[in-house]
Formats: sequence, C-alpha cells, structure tokens
Amino acid sequence: METHHRGHWVIRLSGLSLVVLLLQGCGASPPPPPATAPSEAPQPPAGSAVEARPVPAEASYAGHGQGSVSEAVLARYPVERLQPELARRIEAMMDLVPPSTGAVSEDGKKLVFNWRVTGTPQVWTMDGPMRFPRQLTGGEDATSLVAILQSGEKVVVSRDRKGEEYPGLYLQDVGGGPLTVIQHLPKVRTSLAAITDDSKQLYFTANDIAEDAYAIYRYTIATQKKELVFNAPGLWFVADVSDDETKLLLHKATGGMSAEYYELEIATKTLTPLFGQGETEEYQASYGRGGDIVVLTNKLGEFRRLYLFKKGTLSPLTPELPHDIHGFSVDRRRQRILYGTNEAGFQRLYALDAKTHKPVRLPALPKADQLVFGATSRNGRYTTVGVSDSTFAQRTYVLDWKTGKLSQWHQPSVPELDTSVFARAVLEHYETRDGTSIPVLVRSSKRCETELCPVVVSFHGGPEGQAMPGFNLRAQAFVDAGFIYAEPNVRGSDGFGKSWVRADDGPKRLAVLTDIEDAAKWARKRFEKGGKAPALGAHGGSYGGYSVLMAMTKFAGAFDAGVNVVGISNLLTFLENTAPYRRILRASEYGDPKKDREALIQLSPTTYLDQLAAPLLSLQGVSDPRVPAGEAIQIHEALEKKGVAQKLMLFPDEGHGAVKRANQVLMLGHAIAFFKAQLGGNG
Repeated sequence: METHHRGHWVIRLSGLSLVVLLLQGCGASPPPPPATAPSEAPQPPAGSAVEARPVPAEASYAGHGQGSVSEAVLARYPVERLQPELARRIEAMMDLVPPSTGAVSEDGKKLVFNWRVTGTPQVWTMDGPMRFPRQLTGGEDATSLVAILQSGEKVVVSRDRKGEEYPGLYLQDVGGGPLTVIQHLPKVRTSLAAITDDSKQLYFTANDIAEDAYAIYRYTIATQKKELVFNAPGLWFVADVSDDETKLLLHKATGGMSAEYYELEIATKTLTPLFGQGETEEYQASYGRGGDIVVLTNKLGEFRRLYLFKKGTLSPLTPELPHDIHGFSVDRRRQRILYGTNEAGFQRLYALDAKTHKPVRLPALPKADQLVFGATSRNGRYTTVGVSDSTFAQRTYVLDWKTGKLSQWHQPSVPELDTSVFARAVLEHYETRDGTSIPVLVRSSKRCETELCPVVVSFHGGPEGQAMPGFNLRAQAFVDAGFIYAEPNVRGSDGFGKSWVRADDGPKRLAVLTDIEDAAKWARKRFEKGGKAPALGAHGGSYGGYSVLMAMTKFAGAFDAGVNVVGISNLLTFLENTAPYRRILRASEYGDPKKDREALIQLSPTTYLDQLAAPLLSLQGVSDPRVPAGEAIQIHEALEKKGVAQKLMLFPDEGHGAVKRANQVLMLGHAIAFFKAQLGGNG
C-alpha cells in the first residue's frame, strides 16, 4: 500500500513550486515590542510605532471565496493590463517551466509527472529517459499526479478549480483518456491517503461531514463505492498503512506544526494513542521495518532528528546535527529510509538501510544548491531525484537502487534564456536591535556592485516558511529589472532550529516583529553608495504580505513602497473568516481570538492605518480560502476613506496567489512595474 501524507516532504508530485510565483508560504506574522526610532539612513518621515495607540478597524466583510465578493466590488478593482514590453519580458521568464520530479512505474519504463508548460499545471508522462513527453490531462483547472497504481495501468490525480483549494480525486488510464471521478464535491477537500497493495482499493480523506474535520473513507475501484472507515472531530490524515494492511497510522494535526499520532485497527475501529497527546510538539511518522515506527521530531533537541519509536521510547537513528532533517520517507517494501537535510537552506540527501539502520551509500549526485528525493516506486527499486541550482531549474533523475545507476529523464525548457548568468544567492546577516543575527539571502547584478540600485526586501510566507538559495524566477525577474533582491529569514522562519521557528508563536510575535524594520535599516546602510541610501521596497505574499502591511503601517517610514500579495490585514477578521479546516492550525500560530485578542489587535496592520503614507499595491485572488479577499478589500477601502491613494487588483479566477501563467505574469509584472515607478531602477 502506498501512502501520501503532506507531512512527508519527499512526495513531491504536485510540482507547484512555481504555481504561486509570488508566494513562498501561507500564513500569518511574527510578534515584536514597540518599535524604536526610524532608521538613521535618509528615508521618508513617518510616525513612530511607539506613539501608535491601537485602534482596531471594524470588520467590514464576512466569509471567503467567490461568494464573499460582489460583482460591483470586482468591477471596482479590475486587473489592469501591463505595458507590452514588460509583459513580454515576464512572459519569456514564465516560459521557463521546470517539470516536477514525478513518480516511476515499477518496471522503471514510465515516468509520470506534473508540468505547467501549457499555462496551467497538468499531468504528463514519458516512456523513457529524455523521450518526448505526452500530456495526460488538460483544461484550465490545475491538475496534479498523486499516485501510480501498482499495475501501472492507472494513475490517481487531484484537480482544483479557480484556486479554491477544494480538490477532487480522479482515476485515469496511464495512457490518457477521460477522468473517472472518485469524489469531487463543492466546498470539500478530498485527498488521497493510501492505495492497497493489490490496487483494488484506496483510502481518502474528506471534510464532507464537518467543515473543520477530516473523515477517512475506503473506495473500491471496481464498484466505485466508498465506505466510511473513521470519523471523529479533528484534522485527521493517514500517515501510513501497516504491512498487513490491517492498521492505519493516523496523524492528527493539532496546530500549524504540531501533531498527535494514533494507530487504528481497521476492522475493530480501535484507536490506540502512540505519542504527541497533550503536547505541542512536531512529529512526522511512518512505519518502518517489522512494524516499528520511524519518527522525525525536534522534541528532544533543538533540531529535527530521526528516531525509532518502539515500546514507547524514542531511540536516535541519525546523529545529532547542527541543522534540521527536513523530511523523510520509507518505501513500501521497507528497504530504505530516505531523508534530506536543510543546511542553511541548502538541501542534501542521505539514506539508511531500513533493517540495520546503517547508512546506504548514494551514487555521485550532481553538484547543486538543492537536491531532493521525489517518489519511490512501489517495489522500492526506483526513486526520482530533483536537482536544481541558482543557474538552472530543476532537472529530474531516476535512481535505480539495484544497479546504483542515476539517469537523467528530463530537464526544463529554457527558450531564449541563458540561466548560467542568473544571480546567485549570497548569504549575509543583519543585526537586530536586541543583537540577534538574521540570515538574509541577497541576489544582485554586477552593475549594482558599483552603482546605487533600489532594493526590494521580500518577506516569505508561512510564517513557518523559509527563503532558500537555488533557482528563483521571481528573484531573477527583479534583478533583471534593476533591483537588489533581499530575502530575510526573520525569527519565526523554518530551517534554523526549534527556538527560531517558535520565536513568533502567538503573542511572542510582539517581541520579534521589529525584525521587519531592522531589515530596512540594514538595507539602507548595506547598499548605500557615496553616502546615499537606496530607495527601498517591501514585498511579500501571504504571511509575507502581512509583513509588508506591517512594514507600511506599524513601521511606516522604514520602506518607500510596498507590494502586498494575498496578505493579512487584520488577524482577528482573518481568523474569523479563513476556511474552518485551517482555523485551528492558524490560531496555534497567531494566537487565540479571545484569549489573545489584545495582542492580535496590536499585531494587525489595520490598527496603524493612520501612519501609512507611502504607496501600496495589493494583489488578491478572489477564491482564496486561506487569506480571504476581504482582507485586502477592507484595508484598501479604509485607506480610501482616509484619502490615501493606494491600488488594489482582484483576480476573480485565482485563489491564494496565481496558478495560471497569464495571471502569474500579471502579478509579477505589476509588482515590478509598481516598484520601478516608485523606487526607480535601470533594468
């Protein structure tokens, strides 16, 4: 039986790293104490955050998705056309489309993968290394591969509409043809959980009984019938299935990163607690050899480490490292444990023998910034490997464990582009007012080494996201446009240990949110030329968009302009209106709306509207279930009433960012055009 659980990074079948080009995560924001005086470097005058008296804006909307925005509002904030020359440049960049790593059939003769080359993510297949690819799915709805059945004759795919994030599951012949629906219901998230070893049945989860809980179903392919296997309050996922297929290893999400684990006897419905109950710790788990459980957790140390859970005890499988293991997988035959490390954003690969737990030697891998394991075939013989670098997009290799051979299967198209000249990310640091050193990745052209160039500081999403080195089309587009592009990993970011990622949980965000303003102070000094400070822009999507809104309001004057993409403007209204299946996860990160109400008010951009004076552009998908469109509309309209000239564009056919190529061009193009108009730039 094959499992697919979002906690196991190794199943990289969606291939949507470019789907939301302007986002690097999705969530909320970090907490700081009162801000100090503005940067000493020249910048526009502004009020001090110390003087701000929290006055929360009244909620002006309800709900999320298409039904929450009227036609009149859509007509008021249309998406504008780009200047043709800029549009052509961004379109050329968007034509550089890396395929996903995909999955290999058991005989090693077929690779099925995702590719956005048509403008919308779809499923493709190849019948051998570097062979001509064939498209399996089509249309305007984003579709992605989830699994290949053991027989190799069918694939399971997931399809979403307009970025609503209510995907459905379908079966399709591996040679193509029409899709057979397993389940796709309005306002319901249906996701594959596992496939039986004989490929006759599969398990899936869906929140079709309660909006804020996932039930588990078993589906028989021959009869097209489903039966309820498990239903209880909570966000339940299937992490793995026992070798004899009599038990399910269940993951119950209790927070943005925390979880509890249970074992379910399928026949008797007996649920046995294993670990995580009553805790707020991170756990990812899978069955190992002989029924033991392999666990990834940072409970016993600063960094995530692999352990073996046996008889209630965690025993280390990997050495104590000064960095995180960021994900792992165990193949269905329980032959190997594959895992990857996150070393200051550079990803490296390792393997253990699942029986002896001794290291397994890997073949020589290409030299690159990012190396990731993809999916392993059901018989354990083949594993896909993704390789990418600052100067080339992801290429897919297939590792044959029996022969030890690593063969390249495909690489992305690069029409009219020379990626060898793309800017490399250089790791720098800036010091905050309390002496903390913040890592920041900087990309720049050679011209900006001697000339004064405007700087765009881009904040990632999450908040538990991470800016990483490697291939980054968005960053390169800004560099080509004449900007220095800096990506800080402020406190609350993932990849730097438990203390760092938890530093902004709940009201603690009040103590570290000043990392945003300190980034501006650093950039003004770091990139000055001849005693003149550069113009400075704040940019980000999702939680990064929230960071932009805080930068422009609470820390007004720190930046000269801002571009907010699907960002949160009021943490209280956000928590009230985000999709129910997400609310509990986000509350654990941002704070409880009742208990932490005052802190949430202090942490909301709408509290500091009177301070905003610099230009702001907001870009928002109407279908967004994570950050409702009302978040962008309410802050924009509140600023309009105050006579502050701002700009808002609503994308009626997108959700949390942009999936379609045309909309990606518009989102990225408008961000660049806005910053060029406000900050200058010679690209």
